[in-house]
Amino acid sequence: MSWGTELWDQFDNLEKHTQWGIDILEKYIKFVKERTEIELSYAKQLRNLAKKYQPKKNSKEEEEYRYTACKAFLSTLNEMNDYAGQHEVISENMTSNITVELARYVQELKQERKSYFHDGRKAQQHIEICWKQLESSKRRFERDCKEADRAQQYFEKMDADINVTKADVEKARQQAQARHQMAEDSKADYSSILQKFNHEQHEYYHTHIPNIFQKIQEMEERRIVRIGESMKTYAEVDRQVIPIIGKCLDEIVKAAESIDQKNDSQLVIEAYKSGFEPPGDVEFEDYTQPMKRTVSDNSLSNSRGEGKPELKFGGKSKGKLWPFIKKNKPPPPPPASASPSAVPNGPQSPKQPKEPLSHRFNEFMTSKPKIHCFRSLKRGGATPEDFSNLPPEQRRKKLQQKVDELNKEIQKEMDQRDAITKMKDVYLKNPQMGDPASLDHKLTEVSQNIEKLRLEAQKFEAWLAEVEGRLPARSEQARRQSGMFDAQNPATVNNCAQDRESSPDGSYTEDQSQEGEVKVLATDFDDEFDEEEPLPAIGTCKALYTFEGQNEGTISVVEGETLYVIEEDKGDGWTRIRRNEDEEGYVPTSYVEVYLDKNAKGAKTYI
Repeated sequence: MSWGTELWDQFDNLEKHTQWGIDILEKYIKFVKERTEIELSYAKQLRNLAKKYQPKKNSKEEEEYRYTACKAFLSTLNEMNDYAGQHEVISENMTSNITVELARYVQELKQERKSYFHDGRKAQQHIEICWKQLESSKRRFERDCKEADRAQQYFEKMDADINVTKADVEKARQQAQARHQMAEDSKADYSSILQKFNHEQHEYYHTHIPNIFQKIQEMEERRIVRIGESMKTYAEVDRQVIPIIGKCLDEIVKAAESIDQKNDSQLVIEAYKSGFEPPGDVEFEDYTQPMKRTVSDNSLSNSRGEGKPELKFGGKSKGKLWPFIKKNKPPPPPPASASPSAVPNGPQSPKQPKEPLSHRFNEFMTSKPKIHCFRSLKRGGATPEDFSNLPPEQRRKKLQQKVDELNKEIQKEMDQRDAITKMKDVYLKNPQMGDPASLDHKLTEVSQNIEKLRLEAQKFEAWLAEVEGRLPARSEQARRQSGMFDAQNPATVNNCAQDRESSPDGSYTEDQSQEGEVKVLATDFDDEFDEEEPLPAIGTCKALYTFEGQNEGTISVVEGETLYVIEEDKGDGWTRIRRNEDEEGYVPTSYVEVYLDKNAKGAKTYI
């Protein structure tokens, strides 16, 4: 069906309809534009959300992302960034493929519509002019006919009147003839104009208007097709990002499936493991001692000799008094006790005035550890350079981390030195490019930095070796290297030094007042349980290297020497051995090759 034949008389309605079609198109453009703004806003909010929950650099949050659950959450945040990026792609594609294209098309459509309706109005004006000409000629013809008729009647009247002169009759006759001629001329003109108007009107309604309306119809159909294509594009833009969004969601699911609760539990152990061992059993308190003192003022051991009930402390060695010194703090690998009496088979300390055991135990179980290092830190003091304020395992991790950082810095400085050296060689070969001497100062500065970093790394490696058990104690060189820190923080370091015992792993203990109590208690135990049987041998070992046991609780060995193993390594890097009945102590596990006897009886690990 054609608008030209069916709607030949609906020019104004077609004009309104085509304008409505353009308005619909502009409305759709506005809708898509607002959708793109929403997509951009949504993408921005998603990015801000992901950024808000990203771990901050050099913060505690960054350390938490070692756990698989936190890693999965971080992957989710990263995928949300990609997800937001796809919404930005939607906005960009809709803007370029729909909004911009349709806006340009609307402008072209308006121009085309304006041209067609201009031609239609022009045709209308032409036919209206023809109609006015026809009406004008018609009225003139009508007027001339009436004038001719009146002139004819006047002539006939004059001709019938005998009183009128012949000249007047002739004049009336001539005037009637003239009017008849004018009427004939008007008739001919009217006939010509009428014929012309009919032709123009036929052309107008059967040629011009149908052609114009046909073009308007085609224009309107193109508009409809174009808006349909835009709607398809609208859907395709969304469809194109669905696979990528699906991949983002798949990655989130994959990250969620990668969560390993066992691994996270192990990381908690690594993060908070102190390296200490739990305390031993609480010993039995004999409240009958005051009654026995009425019989004898001697020590508890005398009562045993008189056949009284015997106290049994589970075969604990003399150096195992740590559970009573500090809650949840076992001894370091080489027993570094407060008095010589704590060393197995060592010389006995002088007798001390005795107090009731229950009173002594209560003092140690209820007393609070007085660690000057921690108190100074709380007051704002600096952390010791060797991290001696930390438990052994945490200290080892901090030292290892520091060593790795220093090695990275050394590698960076070495790369810089190599680059400067290559540049200097280029300058030597091509003097016009630069002065080689100008790089000497920079090369010297980098070399000095490398040397400083190496010394620093050696210092921390020595501390690390001390903690890991490769060295028995801090070497004099390491002590000298840490002297700079000691000089900067004399009060804090002195307090730490006073509060720490000389144990190979550098662990911390109570202050001097508690240490004195430990000495007294250790002496009492030595006096009361001197008849304790030695630990049974659970195997043998062969010394791979010579070890000078300079610290209390250690024993010296010579390379190739064979000794008895009485307590195996509990994970702290030290093994307890015996040479004979009077000589036993700890040596680094890495210095000996152990041969355990699986059938040995009494092979126990003591705290």
